Amino acid sequence: MNDDEQAIRSLVAAWMQATAAGDVDRVLELMADDVVFLGAGRPPMRGKSAFAAATRAAEGKGRIEGTARIQEIQVSGDLAYCWNDLTVVVHPAGGGAEARMTGPALSIFRRTEAGRWEMFRDANMIAPAARPPE
Repeated sequence: MNDDEQAIRSLVAAWMQATAAGDVDRVLELMADDVVFLGAGRPPMRGKSAFAAATRAAEGKGRIEGTARIQEIQVSGDLAYCWNDLTVVVHPAGGGAEARMTGPALSIFRRTEAGRWEMFRDANMIAPAARPPE
């Protein structure tokens, strides 16, 4: 594994840890100002400020934890992509049934002039997980 691939793996791990800790500021440090998030059934979320506003609007409503199982990372110059299988679990603040979502995500990373990788584009296909038969 080369240094760029390791840096992207570390970024993904830091993102997941910061999300679980509710550390919005740390997550924002990991993305480009002009980031774009794509998701099925919703308009694109454009920019770090839109992500911050949406995330802060959800604060206090629940706790999010998840896992990202990296399937592939490819680096080409100052751009890279990472394909993950994601599982996200939302635990409601007031108790009740958790929401579990799973699915693939494809993220594009860009190397900054300072040599640091940041998330630039993200296409997230997570959907409610099928409940196991009882």
